[in-house]
Amino acid sequence: MALQLPSWVRNKAMLRRVSGPVVGSAAVPRVLPFEPVILTCAVFLMLTGFVMITSASLDVALRNTGNAYFFMIRQGIFMLIGIIGALVVFSIPVRFWLQTGHWWVLAAGLLLLAVLVPGIGRSVNGSQRWIGFGPINLQPSEVAKFCMVIFMSGYLVRRLDEVRSGWKGVMKPALPLGVFVILLYLEPDFGALVVLLGTVMGMIFLSGMKAKQFFTVAGGALALVGIFVGLQPYRLARLQSFLDPWADPFGKGYQLSQAQIAFGRGEWTGTGLGNSVQKLFYLPEAHTDFVFSVLAEETGLLGAMLVLCVYGVMVLKMFQLGRKAEQMKAFFMAYVVYGFAIVFAAQALINIGVNSGALPTKGLTLPLVSYGGSSLLISCAMLALVLRIDFELKQLQAATLKTGSKPG
Repeated sequence: MALQLPSWVRNKAMLRRVSGPVVGSAAVPRVLPFEPVILTCAVFLMLTGFVMITSASLDVALRNTGNAYFFMIRQGIFMLIGIIGALVVFSIPVRFWLQTGHWWVLAAGLLLLAVLVPGIGRSVNGSQRWIGFGPINLQPSEVAKFCMVIFMSGYLVRRLDEVRSGWKGVMKPALPLGVFVILLYLEPDFGALVVLLGTVMGMIFLSGMKAKQFFTVAGGALALVGIFVGLQPYRLARLQSFLDPWADPFGKGYQLSQAQIAFGRGEWTGTGLGNSVQKLFYLPEAHTDFVFSVLAEETGLLGAMLVLCVYGVMVLKMFQLGRKAEQMKAFFMAYVVYGFAIVFAAQALINIGVNSGALPTKGLTLPLVSYGGSSLLISCAMLALVLRIDFELKQLQAATLKTGSKPG
């Protein structure tokens, strides 16, 4: 005679198969594991970046390495590692990041310090921003953005009343942020410094900081940035060349003038994939910082606007997700998503602004599009954590709908 399971065991197993995990006495409906809009935008940008890096780097790679597909192959490897890393991050519960935020910010600080140590940090084009691990270079400033957002999100959850009530809660994060700013200035990595300052200020403001305090802090931050610019003569030269790059098109204004030529050649529909002229040793860093100029030249204004719109949709969807988390009283999740959204928005706007001549030249990559392992891996990790937050919020929402209780 066949063994019969008790009816309550059979019913519970059936509920799991049909409706997903059981919470208390109610079944939680299955939820879509990935947020489709954010994931689609990210995949589109990564694939667009892969195509444009391949196009922009063929001649440079052939001249420098003897292999025209050198940068294309490396970027493909970075994408594979980034996807694997994203799956790992997605599998980690959000509470883990809340509980370990202080350790992550400490690790990022040690990396920023290590990159300045002779023999550990690698210098490229006058900036000491990388730590070498054989053929791979790690850029600690990229890691610092991720870790600072995690740390600040945990801090805002713990000290939210202090942040909203007075200066005490606002000034406490100034110590770790100040250390990061000084270390980034010494590298120097001015672009990462500006993004980090803007991200932390944006997170504090979105947490409920008073408007008067925000404008006071913002004014102080702008003054600090102005001092940093004044202390480094080459930054003043960049600012002057930005105001009129054609005054010295073969000297200080060379990069901006060549980028503008690329935009002009692209017109409405572009010259076609692979037909860029500016990538043929005219435009420096064509596959990294100025890949958007090559994209504008080969796909035209329409292609450039499409990429800009995809960034806009992705960032807007992230802010909506952050707002949803805030409404559900999941404040740590909300601040993490807000922080990452600001990072993506700031880097994209600054990079595109530099490429189009709207901003002075800075060494910032275009997230998910520019060549570079560190930037791509950290961007994938940020997006994976955002997708994990969306997944957990959907689970929480489904559970509360079944139990009839309020989230949070």
